[in-house]
Amino acid sequence: MSEMLRIIISGGGTGGHIFPAIAIANAIKAKVPEADILFVGAEGRMEMQRVPAAGYEIKGLPICGFDRKNYLKNFAVLWKIWKSQRLAKRIIKQFKPMAAVGVGGYASGPTLNQCAAMGVPCILQEQNSYAGVTNKLLAKKAEKICVAYDGMEKFFPKEKVENLGNPVRQSLLDTTLTREEAARKLGLDPSKPILLIVGGSLGARTLNESVMQHLDTIRQANVDILWQTGKYYQAEIAARLAETAPIANLKPTDFISDMGAAYKAADLVVARAGASSISEFCLLGKPVILVPSPNVAENHQYHNAMALVEKGAAIHVADAEAPQTLMGTALKTIGDEQLLKSLSKNILTLAKRDSAEKIADRVIEIATRNNK
Repeated sequence: MSEMLRIIISGGGTGGHIFPAIAIANAIKAKVPEADILFVGAEGRMEMQRVPAAGYEIKGLPICGFDRKNYLKNFAVLWKIWKSQRLAKRIIKQFKPMAAVGVGGYASGPTLNQCAAMGVPCILQEQNSYAGVTNKLLAKKAEKICVAYDGMEKFFPKEKVENLGNPVRQSLLDTTLTREEAARKLGLDPSKPILLIVGGSLGARTLNESVMQHLDTIRQANVDILWQTGKYYQAEIAARLAETAPIANLKPTDFISDMGAAYKAADLVVARAGASSISEFCLLGKPVILVPSPNVAENHQYHNAMALVEKGAAIHVADAEAPQTLMGTALKTIGDEQLLKSLSKNILTLAKRDSAEKIADRVIEIATRNNK
């Protein structure tokens, strides 16, 4: 390579987009330490804090999604899209990227559209089993589309698709704690089965209600439960729990900072069906009950969950049924050692290892090939 590698990575909005993006950037830097990597995100979204915290520069675009309930507000959205396209073009002219990576989310649309128009080769990374709108629109302009599920040819040109899996947070794989050490670190009893309930950093109301409606059952169960309520629901949950008798085996917390320890301690996980989370469960071999969020584009979490359920690698509980049935299903499952072993064995077969490194290789290869 005759000049320093310069890569734009664009997208975000949720941890499911941001974690893979940062993992890809880290893998590129590990292979080419002098590489210059610039992120482009959406103003006011999670990536504007998470990316700098990971050590990378990020530029923000005033982009947002269409309002499907109040169509009059979309005049402002169209203005923001136009403004974002112009700003993205200016960023690209100044940075002169040799390749661009889109991970999905609002910002990747205008950024990769402009990159393609200016002759910059584009690589897409689609995390879900049901492709997002932005990536589907960008597919024709992409040189390579890295996916995490089989059968993605129904969304993308077959010749561009390569299944390399989803990059995950390396810290989850690097933990050296034993199950007992992890349990004690989290204030849990390692002699009991341990159930982890996690609805993401912001929380999930359905999962929280599934716990709150069965406190008496939980109190009598011979399990320890680590429950991430999410910061949005922390105060409400604390107030409601204060009105009932203490439950020694229920450990609510708004946020779990050491997810590596939490996964290590857990015998069974209850979670939403985000693509990044599923990739983590696969690599760790964690038995999991998935409760897909219905509040996502194209109902993609349901499709993510079904891809595992059809292979005997996870249990599915519908969001609408969860408040009534989830805790019963979880307590029954965690007491069934053979079922836990089967779920763990089957989900491990779906793991895609070294995804970030493999995607980084494709990015470097394409950037180098197009800039000789």
